[in-house]
Amino acid sequence: MLDEATRTQLAAYFERIREPVALIASLDESSASADIRELLTEVAAIAPEKIAARFDGQFARRPSFQVTRADADMGVHFAALPMGHEFTSLLLAILWAGGHPPKVEDAQIEQIKALEGDFDFTTWMSLTCHNCPDVVQALNLMAVLNPRVRHVAIDGGLFQAEVEARQIMGVPKVFLNDADFASGRLELGEILAKVDTGAAAREAARLATKAPFDALIIGGGPAGAAAAVYAARKGIRTGIVAERFGGQTMDTLGIENYISVLETEGPKFAAALEAHVRHYGVDVMTLQRVEKLEPAVTPGDFARVHLTNGAVLEARSVIVATGARWRNINVPGEQEYKTRGVAYCPHCDGPLFKGKDVAVIGGGNSGVEAAIDLAGVVGSVTLLEFADALRADQVLVDKLRSLPNVTIHVNAQTTEITGDGQRMTGLRYTDRATGAEHHLDLAGVFIQIGLVPNTEFLRGTLELTRFGEVVIDARCATSAPGVFAAGDVTTVPYKQIVIAAGEGSKAALSAFDHLIRSPLPTTAAAA
Repeated sequence: MLDEATRTQLAAYFERIREPVALIASLDESSASADIRELLTEVAAIAPEKIAARFDGQFARRPSFQVTRADADMGVHFAALPMGHEFTSLLLAILWAGGHPPKVEDAQIEQIKALEGDFDFTTWMSLTCHNCPDVVQALNLMAVLNPRVRHVAIDGGLFQAEVEARQIMGVPKVFLNDADFASGRLELGEILAKVDTGAAAREAARLATKAPFDALIIGGGPAGAAAAVYAARKGIRTGIVAERFGGQTMDTLGIENYISVLETEGPKFAAALEAHVRHYGVDVMTLQRVEKLEPAVTPGDFARVHLTNGAVLEARSVIVATGARWRNINVPGEQEYKTRGVAYCPHCDGPLFKGKDVAVIGGGNSGVEAAIDLAGVVGSVTLLEFADALRADQVLVDKLRSLPNVTIHVNAQTTEITGDGQRMTGLRYTDRATGAEHHLDLAGVFIQIGLVPNTEFLRGTLELTRFGEVVIDARCATSAPGVFAAGDVTTVPYKQIVIAAGEGSKAALSAFDHLIRSPLPTTAAAA
């Protein structure tokens, strides 16, 4: 199962194991059990003095296995064959169980260890989901560090009956103590914030003590990262405040058009962005949502950035790089059945609809690419486009039309997503050319109609277009002195990673030019 190159790499990693590790499996007669037995046997054989594989487990789910320190009962379980995106999750679980320290801040490690109560987590995932490993690895780490935390990562493809019973229509899907906990990608800090009720107040108090910044960037995507690097290299005090690092790239499977990078994956690209930013000593403040921006009233004053946790950050200049998010179609049923048939990521959620009938709304490149991708997994795909023709590149359209299980409807206006109260069962659309109304029986729908800028907190503060984009000039300056903007949140055309990064660099240079031509704030001058 493991090729020679992988074995060699694992042997090098396993040298870091300090304590003996046990892989304890509970199997049945299925082919998946045979594969898990083969994998665990091969892994243990790489470092037999450090790793032992056993097949006498008595776990409720079969097939499944536990990763634990040999003299302990760590709550790390996989009800899956962790290959594909989840192979790294298995490797890290073995290393952590074996005493290798995780690359996590000491404060978070202590926070995990101090959690009180019993936490029984279950994560439903698919091996093709690029967002799932972050959730699986975060919860596995918590289970390694705190004996009162247990976690099982379940491949929905192996437990279809349970998927149906639990009405799971999107991954990653997390349950805590058998109750709904979260859907979608989560970072360790987000999980801790949800289970540690005092964390938000402590973080707000900590942020409130920070000294003013010369340049404060709001947003951690490519534009924000580039702005931070360029600002920090000027030697000025620079900070980033963001909900998460990476922005939309965290939801992007493949990136093949960033110049000098032939191909990479979104999460890997986001990690590289963050590493580059931290290399220059930028103060990175993630898991923070901005609720209001107050531009400086006079050149001798600070701009103020208000966070939802009550903290206020001050800065001599601000760069808005909050990016955009998936656009909703805003029809009845969309919100009700989100993650219960309504999905936005075909790579993540497509495998959950294997052999079923689904639709894709949107005839641009994203929609057509999604339909092509899904056609190889699901029973059938119906693509609905509002305009009278598909807007995707012709090579993609030609490929789509060649697929036997794809139906295309143009001039199709989706009017409602229907369901039975538990999950979506279909959708209604109107033929704009004839006025005829139609209903499709479907198991799922993937919405691919573009993006909306994240500017709700800026209304009434900066000039916005009717689409919500921040209006900027050629130097990325906004309508407020000392406030700049860059990337997908702005009026710059062509929303691309490389363009966002260039605009972020430009915004930082413009902010620095503003700083050297502006008087110091009165508080700083008095000091």
